[in-house]
Amino acid sequence: MTDWGVDATWTLFLDRDGVINKRNFDGYITDVASFEFLPEVPEAIAALSKMFHRIIVVTNQQGIGKGLMTERNLIEIHTYMNNEVYAAGGKIDKCYFAPNLKGAVDDMRKPGPAMAELAKMEFPEIEFSRCVMVGDTDSDILFGKNLGMKTVRVRSKEKKEVPADLEVDGLHELVTKLTHEK
Repeated sequence: MTDWGVDATWTLFLDRDGVINKRNFDGYITDVASFEFLPEVPEAIAALSKMFHRIIVVTNQQGIGKGLMTERNLIEIHTYMNNEVYAAGGKIDKCYFAPNLKGAVDDMRKPGPAMAELAKMEFPEIEFSRCVMVGDTDSDILFGKNLGMKTVRVRSKEKKEVPADLEVDGLHELVTKLTHEK
């Protein structure tokens, strides 16, 4: 891995489905019962919490726009996720989500920059050139690239056309790569 100079002033942006939890390729994660962490993720986020100043989750959740779930369902999922990460010794500073359907007038969805811009408003110390975006889809990688972030793709069965700066099998491998770059 190229030495990106990641230190405790950097921010880590994480996609949720396919990075933190198993994706439902046939539908949506609509409640806590359907949310399943990928292997070693709470522990990996705990390790990443020691390397990055902030950890921000940015997730497209058009299941809300489709009426398949409510914002309250999503908040319950994120509360559970945050509690499990905290219990493992980690932290997620904030979860931003795009509830709208693709193509909405006020489109918050990645690859658009809206969720990153909200994060910067709330945490003004964020400098996009000192950020890493981790995702499993082209829209995640484009989101990071369009903002000048370093990009990491978690390998999955997702079709990929946009190259990332780095590919890993999961957050645990990212921890290993960042630890060995020091």
